Amino acid sequence: MPELPEVETIKNELSPWVVGRSFTEINILDARLVCGGSVEEVRRGLIGQKVERLERRGKYLIFHLSSGRSLIMHLRMTGSLLLNPKDVDRYARAVFHLSNGHFLVFSDRRRLGKMWLVDDAGVVVCKLGPEPLDESFTPDILEQRLSRHRIPVKAALLDQCIVAGIGNMYADEVLFAARIHPLRKADDLSSEEIRTLHNCIRRILVAAIGNRGASVDTYVRPEGELGTAHFDFKVAHKGGETCSVCGSTIERCVVQNRGTYFCPRCQPLTPRL
Repeated sequence: MPELPEVETIKNELSPWVVGRSFTEINILDARLVCGGSVEEVRRGLIGQKVERLERRGKYLIFHLSSGRSLIMHLRMTGSLLLNPKDVDRYARAVFHLSNGHFLVFSDRRRLGKMWLVDDAGVVVCKLGPEPLDESFTPDILEQRLSRHRIPVKAALLDQCIVAGIGNMYADEVLFAARIHPLRKADDLSSEEIRTLHNCIRRILVAAIGNRGASVDTYVRPEGELGTAHFDFKVAHKGGETCSVCGSTIERCVVQNRGTYFCPRCQPLTPRL
């Protein structure tokens, strides 16, 4: 699933191609993609509108339009936004033609992605928690938000209402870097552990953005290239392999129906005193 680093990469790499350009033709091939309106309403609302800027909020990509409205996309598990692909394959759900002659294809193998055209983007993203890379996201803010929840810390990191943008694989990497077991209760972490966790969240996400995201499954960048962030993964998707730090075997458990990878020695369930 595209998480914060992948969506940030898509935003960064699409911006030079789409900002300042207008939509000239919209072909929506799967009506289930559209939320909160009809296909024809979305087409009429987009054609002729200029993209003023692109924004990422959590895992959502937001096109701010000259009309004052916003086109919001959520790629979900297998969605991609492709720039000028050679072929519009059978997974294409929508094609967006631009005034500079280029076009975007929303491709989605499992057809779980969603798209909204709204007057106020807040209608869709209002429940999201703070952005983990914003200056306003401090260790104290993280502690306040985690202290309200007696759930596994892995589940808390996946809850987009607590912190926006962190998904399954980066939650595993962050917890490994912080040496925190994924089943530890969120409200049971010490202030020192939360400071470490906060630092690891920012460090892991910034590094992943620098590596243009992780291509572990279906994620590709807009022009078809792969991201390389997964080459730095220590535990995510590495069940049964050897921990690069201590030599133990990386284990897998299930948290909130999500496969979760951790090192039992580096991330003890009972913290060492």
